[in-house]
Amino acid sequence: MNKPLKRILVFGATSAIAQAALREFVARGSSVYCVGRDRARLDALLADLRVRGGSSRNIDGETADLADTARHPALYAAAEARLGQLDAVLIAHGSLPDQARCESSVGETLAAISVNATSVVSLLTIAANVFEPRGRGVIVAISSIAGDRGRARNYVYGSAKSLVSTFLQGLRQRLESKGVRVIDIKPGFVRTPMTAHLTREGPLWANPARVGAAIARAMERGSGIVYVPWFWYWIMLIVRHLPYWLFRRLRL
Repeated sequence: MNKPLKRILVFGATSAIAQAALREFVARGSSVYCVGRDRARLDALLADLRVRGGSSRNIDGETADLADTARHPALYAAAEARLGQLDAVLIAHGSLPDQARCESSVGETLAAISVNATSVVSLLTIAANVFEPRGRGVIVAISSIAGDRGRARNYVYGSAKSLVSTFLQGLRQRLESKGVRVIDIKPGFVRTPMTAHLTREGPLWANPARVGAAIARAMERGSGIVYVPWFWYWIMLIVRHLPYWLFRRLRL
């Protein structure tokens, strides 16, 4: 593919990974529309991107709670009103729920699935219906290696990400003959505020900048499924194929 993406809409723009990706987009010449939940963080991000992009980039955005799916169509409309017809959409919002709290609360579980899966599916559905009639576009969502196999330590989060990955797989098959690329980004362990409570040392951990650069490359190439860093593809290939009698004894 390797075509320049000049107009990109980013949901969850103030997340660490999305910010890194946005800096890559602006450096590569893109105009961007950023949707984030926190006004102060969004304003700081927009100011930073405008300095990086200069007057040649169109950089704007607005705040929104993406759990409010009724507002999603208006967010797409606002982005196109500001930038013109979009070339790409990146869906990067989410949260890491407390597994123990989810286990003891149906409400916590459903809230986690709403944020990490239901709202993403809503945004993906709209993106598909925006791009399909045009015969072009790139749709990207960040899922996770956690969705590759259910594990006791994070199965609520993992099941939500698995739903997103399966949805993306079907969407890719639907749109691949229509000129629309659908990309599933599967990061491994990333040093972000969401993982600040974990021990984050060792070679398996990556910085947001590495993930952001991988996202920008994948979008330009039109890749399908991208593990970040690359070695997670091989790790999760092994994990997915472990026989259950062995898998259930491991605390992965």
